[in-house]
Amino acid sequence: MRRSKRVGETLAIAGAVLMLVVAEGAVGQVLGNVSIPPINDLPNPFRSIDGWAVLPDGRTWGSTAGVDIDPDGIHLWVIDRCGGNSCADSDVDPILKFDPDGHVVASMGAGLFLFPHGLHIDRDGNVWVTDAQGPNPANPNTAGKGHVAIKLSPQGEVLLTLGTPGVGGDGSGALLNTPNDVVTDLDGNIYVGDGHGGQNANATPETVARIVKFDRSGRLLQSWGQWGSGPGDLRTPHALDMDSRGRLIVGDRGNNRIQIFETDGTYVGEFKQFGRPSGIYVTYDDIIYVADSESEFDDTRNPGWKAAIRAGSLRDGIVTTLIDGAVDAYPSGSNPEGVAVDAAGNVYGAVVSGGGALVRSSRR
Repeated sequence: MRRSKRVGETLAIAGAVLMLVVAEGAVGQVLGNVSIPPINDLPNPFRSIDGWAVLPDGRTWGSTAGVDIDPDGIHLWVIDRCGGNSCADSDVDPILKFDPDGHVVASMGAGLFLFPHGLHIDRDGNVWVTDAQGPNPANPNTAGKGHVAIKLSPQGEVLLTLGTPGVGGDGSGALLNTPNDVVTDLDGNIYVGDGHGGQNANATPETVARIVKFDRSGRLLQSWGQWGSGPGDLRTPHALDMDSRGRLIVGDRGNNRIQIFETDGTYVGEFKQFGRPSGIYVTYDDIIYVADSESEFDDTRNPGWKAAIRAGSLRDGIVTTLIDGAVDAYPSGSNPEGVAVDAAGNVYGAVVSGGGALVRSSRR
């Protein structure tokens, strides 16, 4: 009972600071650049394991930022950065499809990416991947690659490329610049979180930090957002998903918040109680799972917050669960950058640091 009371008090503080409006599932706006007390003391009804998914040909896991669920609700798609933290000098497939027992049943993408980052599986089973780096003049293997979002068929055929490989944009048109993530809506429109550098200490107002919207054929429709910390501003739109009302949910990592937009770019509101969002996954009933991979890196990004997966409702903003992801490789808790949830309720955390891992958490 003491723990429940403490959790309730913490959530009450967060709700008061954020002025959450729960009537009809609305979200209240934040007043100013406020902060809230860290929310770390929450129940964890999950047991986590790693080592369950085996890579082909004796490969070992590299960094794995992207993870999503196949339309069948059972199979899992994952990025493995070619056994390290880059695919620039590799000829292996970085995109892998696993069955529930951890066996690879499909792979693709060799030679296409420098730094595969965001992963989205659309309702037709197509595979969307962003490449969040550009060419390095010192490495000829990187020439003509990066700065794109690529759509592949379930069999690995390139169907569409957004941006121009190897050419970074300035945030004003269809060219992309280190895109973070991509998602599609029910009409097939495509949304890209553009600009990975907005959270960096040397970022300036000219740093690309925006949402770019394309139609299903790849024609630019609009973009919105700029570098900054006000409502609707962005400092690394690191993760994207859609909620049940068709709104775009953005993990604005550099600002330690979730932002909500209508699909025309209209700002709706924001939440800061889910930690520093590297990855997000929204279920059909608007439960949001937020992977916080960076809060424990230093004392400046999000002081006092624990790196973990937090879950709660987008409809009222109340965080109910903290999955620490403690496994043998991460006995104090893992710090996943990507997150996804299958039809059975298993939660997958794609871990970038410490060599990489794919952690599965199931209800006890």
